[in-house]
Amino acid sequence: MRVLVTGSSGHLGEGLVRTLPDAVGLDLLEGEHTSIVGDVADRDVVRAALEGVDAVIHAATLHKPHVGSHTRQDFVDTNVTGTLNLLEEAVAAGVSRFVFTSTTSAFGRALTPDDRRPAAWITEDVVPIPRNVYGVTKTSAEGLCELVHRDHGLPVLILRTSRFFPEADDRDEVRQAYDDTNLKVNELLYRRVDLQDAVDAHRLALDRAPELGFDRFIISATTPFAREDAPALHEDAPAVVARHVPRYEEVYAQRGWRMFPRIERVYDNARARERLGWAPVWDFAHAVERVAAGEEPRSDLHRAVGAKGYHAATTGVYTTR
Repeated sequence: MRVLVTGSSGHLGEGLVRTLPDAVGLDLLEGEHTSIVGDVADRDVVRAALEGVDAVIHAATLHKPHVGSHTRQDFVDTNVTGTLNLLEEAVAAGVSRFVFTSTTSAFGRALTPDDRRPAAWITEDVVPIPRNVYGVTKTSAEGLCELVHRDHGLPVLILRTSRFFPEADDRDEVRQAYDDTNLKVNELLYRRVDLQDAVDAHRLALDRAPELGFDRFIISATTPFAREDAPALHEDAPAVVARHVPRYEEVYAQRGWRMFPRIERVYDNARARERLGWAPVWDFAHAVERVAAGEEPRSDLHRAVGAKGYHAATTGVYTTR
């Protein structure tokens, strides 16, 4: 199956092209794994890239790190117009399936309860309340995916991925308070996914799309928490983590690491595990055991792809290379 992967010079796109046996990479930026340099907002580029293609994984996007460096029109051009171009040209080309990489950021303000409420338990049924132009354009693109599926029968699966980038956090106060690896291992509890697991989810989505037709899935590391933990997570997260992963306290003490005092939301990936047959490996408990053994808590693919040239400015906002 010949697969067009958009965003092939980015983290996820590169990971996909590295692992898919017959992939064609399309990106605005040149890269080792990009064979077509062009803009998804250019319909002629998209049409040419789809020649001879059986499936599409649309991972190209302007995302949260670009909010401070790109205009709202830039976001509309790439995230909305680019997605529409790919969907319509995929239909015209007779493509058999389409996987759209969305984001858990689409949930926006639904992710952060006020101080008196339990942690938000986030499933695909939570209604998004976009926080910025990134969330607005990704939810709009999701709507186009559903529309084209209904109008033309193109099988489309939407994967709302959580954080997988390796760059430092964009919040100054968080970077100053936590060792970077400590921070990212903490996030595996509720808002991060290893790149290998994200790639595996996309490959499964390719396989299952014709059968499922249309669906949305949260792609995040499997949390050890249950829904009933939500009130305590917002009050005393370390105690809840210790109940579920007792080994973490000893390992963290040895490294001088700290757990977050509270966790405000949890992404539940049960639907992706059940309907896609996804079995993510790189969760919090796995990371703790690897750290205890003196090993990297990230997959080989995650480390091989590495960072992509974003950096945190003094304001804590990412800018591009």
